[in-house]
Amino acid sequence: MSQKMFERIALIGIGLIGSSIARVIRREGLAGEVVISTRSEATLKRAEELNLGDRYTTDAAQAVEGADLVIISVPVGSSGAVAELIAPALMSGAIVTDVGSTKASVIAQMQPHLPANVQFIPGHPLAGTEKSGPDAGFAELFENRWCILTPLEETDATALETLSAFWRACGSNVDTMDPQHHDMVLAMVSHLPHIIAYNIVGTADDLQTVTKSEVIKYSASGFRDFTRLAASDPTMWRDVCLHNKDAILEMLSRFSEDLASLQRAIRWGDGDKLFDLFTRTRDVRRSIIDAGQEIDSPDFGRIAVKSEKPA
Repeated sequence: MSQKMFERIALIGIGLIGSSIARVIRREGLAGEVVISTRSEATLKRAEELNLGDRYTTDAAQAVEGADLVIISVPVGSSGAVAELIAPALMSGAIVTDVGSTKASVIAQMQPHLPANVQFIPGHPLAGTEKSGPDAGFAELFENRWCILTPLEETDATALETLSAFWRACGSNVDTMDPQHHDMVLAMVSHLPHIIAYNIVGTADDLQTVTKSEVIKYSASGFRDFTRLAASDPTMWRDVCLHNKDAILEMLSRFSEDLASLQRAIRWGDGDKLFDLFTRTRDVRRSIIDAGQEIDSPDFGRIAVKSEKPA
């Protein structure tokens, strides 16, 4: 078990990420006290039933009082409103971070509201599933996954190392990145794949010549895995699209150009070009496995992982 790193951690938002953080804090003994806040009475009650924290409140400002670490786990479009709400109650010297999938927008929303006597260090754990809500979390979610921190120019080096050590204690590998660069990278590796998945599943749903029952009945692994991505939280992905618009549009433009090239290769029977593309992309898959970010098992090992995951 790790040693206590913070006297009090306030978790604002208790969905998949927030509840997973709560579980790993308890498992590793990282805080003397965990205070949980969410707007929904029903969600807060469920968090209490799951024993995710020590105190529970719908008042976010009350939750952050005396907390030396505040983690905001809400849809990125709500970040500014939360920052404005908690700002007057933040303890001097507290570290304030988030888990949002976009960083430039979160900084623009939150920074104007936060007092100068706190350390605001935006963050993004690259971990998740298609599930949502406090029941979806599990302490192992962050193990061997990356957490990217995007410190500001004025960020204190000691505070940055403290937050980095916290994420390492949660099982994450930690890297730092410029916020704009983060948004471009994530547009490619996360946002674009999800958007494509939503679009493909939507196309299948709109087909007139193939019934929805046939799409479901005969789903092979390709379409089935797209539906896993497309099952992700709609509110979160709506906000991601609205708050990382420029980077996503850039990646969509590049994807559209490459798709048009693929269409031409298929139309003209250019087997050499198709073979080259499929060979290059298979190498990318192998590189991901070699980097430890996936396992080379049937169904990506998800059936085995699910069966081994603690209840």
